[in-house]
Amino acid sequence: MTENPNYCLDITAEVCPMTFVKAKLLIERMAPGETAEIWLKGWEPIENVPRSIRELGHEILNMTRIADNDPLGLHRLLICKK
Repeated sequence: MTENPNYCLDITAEVCPMTFVKAKLLIERMAPGETAEIWLKGWEPIENVPRSIRELGHEILNMTRIADNDPLGLHRLLICKK
């Protein structure tokens, strides 16, 4: 896992579709091979953002639930732009 991603984006306060819009805008600024961590919360972002990123052809390196017993709580998504 990449411990020092090139970018970090917190979209925990956003709702769909803005969660993916903000993630996509970040990816557009990234160079191929760069990584980003994206902080998500809630079932729609947790389901939709990783799926949409994969559909664009980028790689999901890791998705981790962070110190919360709630499955819809805070998640850290690590991606790599292809």
